[in-house]
Amino acid sequence: MADTVREAKRELGAMDKPDMQWRIVGGLLGLAVGFCSRKVLSFAWEKATGKKPPASADSPDIGLGEAIAYAVVMGLGMEITRIVVTRSAAKKWRSWKDAARDLTP
Repeated sequence: MADTVREAKRELGAMDKPDMQWRIVGGLLGLAVGFCSRKVLSFAWEKATGKKPPASADSPDIGLGEAIAYAVVMGLGMEITRIVVTRSAAKKWRSWKDAARDLTP
């Protein structure tokens, strides 16, 4: 019984773990996306508000509204960018792996 369940999961891809190559590529991609999106969002914040982005949203020198707005913009912007880039990279990685598997005799 356990063997049939394991085989069914394997066929559905539920037991596939990400390979070490993808873990490394995904981790490096996440670092690069985080760095770049933070720079772009900080630049956009400065152009939109005319002020430099707060160094720390916890600082009492900035207003509560500005701190919340900055946190929302940065959080949403960085997460959306991460999701889009990671999903597209994973799709491309999968197609490369499938192509390599098809070429292997």
